[in-house]
Amino acid sequence: MARIVECVPNFSEGQRKEVIEAIANAIAATDGCQLLDVDPGLSTNRTVYTFVGSPESIVEGALNGARAAAHLIDMRRHHGEHPRIGALDVCPFIPVRGVAMEDCIECAREFAGRLASELSVPVYLYGEAATEEYRKTVPQIRAGEYEGLAEKLTRQQWKPDFGPNDFVPNWGATIVGARKFLIAYNVNMLSTKEQAHRIALDIREQGRGEKQPGKLRCVQAIGWYLEEANMAQVSVNLTDYETTPMHVVYEEICKAAKELNLAVVGSQIVGLVPLQAMLLTADYYMQKDDLFLLEEDQKIRLAVDRMGLHSVAAFSPKDRIIEYMIDKEKDGPLLSMDVKDFILTVGARSPTPGGGSVAALTATLGVALGAMVGFLTYGNKKFHHLDKQMRKLLAPLYKTMKDLMVFIDADAAAFNDYMTAAKLPKSNAAEEAEREERIQNGLKSAISIPMKLAITANSMWSSLKELSTVANIACKSDLQVKAQMDNELQIAQTYCADILKILDERTPYV
Repeated sequence: MARIVECVPNFSEGQRKEVIEAIANAIAATDGCQLLDVDPGLSTNRTVYTFVGSPESIVEGALNGARAAAHLIDMRRHHGEHPRIGALDVCPFIPVRGVAMEDCIECAREFAGRLASELSVPVYLYGEAATEEYRKTVPQIRAGEYEGLAEKLTRQQWKPDFGPNDFVPNWGATIVGARKFLIAYNVNMLSTKEQAHRIALDIREQGRGEKQPGKLRCVQAIGWYLEEANMAQVSVNLTDYETTPMHVVYEEICKAAKELNLAVVGSQIVGLVPLQAMLLTADYYMQKDDLFLLEEDQKIRLAVDRMGLHSVAAFSPKDRIIEYMIDKEKDGPLLSMDVKDFILTVGARSPTPGGGSVAALTATLGVALGAMVGFLTYGNKKFHHLDKQMRKLLAPLYKTMKDLMVFIDADAAAFNDYMTAAKLPKSNAAEEAEREERIQNGLKSAISIPMKLAITANSMWSSLKELSTVANIACKSDLQVKAQMDNELQIAQTYCADILKILDERTPYV
């Protein structure tokens, strides 16, 4: 599995196209880095870049962006709606896949040290990388902004973690950290900046101070005005979207706006968003409106529609959801084959794909037949009285069908890992020990995958049994095929036992 870290540097320039592109090109040209998104804001005069890479390459990508900015951004001439403290205002590192938070903390500290050394600028650490509790959040460090930084640097408690204590007028300071995924989410309002900010103060966790905390945990918010769109926004940072999901923020702002007789006209995601965050929102509106959706793309469409994510600019899931950006090809090579090619591959002079992949395909098709019967019953006027029951049965059948599909490639991959381990050299004790460990790990994986397949497939029997008692009788033969497949499996198991016994008794070739 590839080790992937996300970096989301926020540069204080959102108006000059040539500067925005120069920083983007510097990041994109870094070996091992993939630039996913560039999101400039005119009124905020700020651009959010999102890119991913290995822990080693991600630091280089961030440094290349900073080097470009050092020649192009002068904070003495910067003005915008968004709070800021420096040319590279904030630079967080976020774990995505195959890395822990500790890895991102190391990235943050390495980047902070190299940035401070190379550009001679003050750098503060925040989030999980913070060294002081009183300056753990961005708002704490950014208080007073760029204009108050010169005085701030004279105080001992605001000595930077890296770099000089000196005020660097053209740069300011940079805040570097490690954190969980943050969602930058703005709700649009036809109101004044002051009215939007009033709502922001009510909902954000900090509220109006210690004596007047806000309503929503893990939420930072301010109000501002977008001149280019002629509307205000409640600009929100969701620091933990599982604690406070997007729809909770949206609904709370809508409620507050209604009390003030103000109009909410959709919302906006800045940068990228995790798939789970979108699905949480979809689940809420499905439950709220008693909707029945199974396809992921339909759920995403519902979330986009309910929160008005098209209101400022078109929301393209493939360009906005981070998993879709990273995993361009979601299906494995076997699952992507057509039927003919799969059969010919199974029948070829190669050990994989073998029985495990064929069993996975058979189980998947069996559950798929059950799902088909459910769909041909659900929504049919003749069986309208069964809709509620079909909703209950279809959800696990459809999910299990999707879950079983991955075993087709997983089984072949596990066997290949075992075979690769068996071919490792064993010329000395160290090599022999490593080979044995890899073989044992390969065996465990090769055994666990068929077991998981069997457990997952067998979990559907109660749903299939209930389905057979009420489903569209015109689909009788399809359920019978599923059942007959399992009868044949029992026969196959008998023969399989005989074959295994014969093979156990045979002497292997030396």
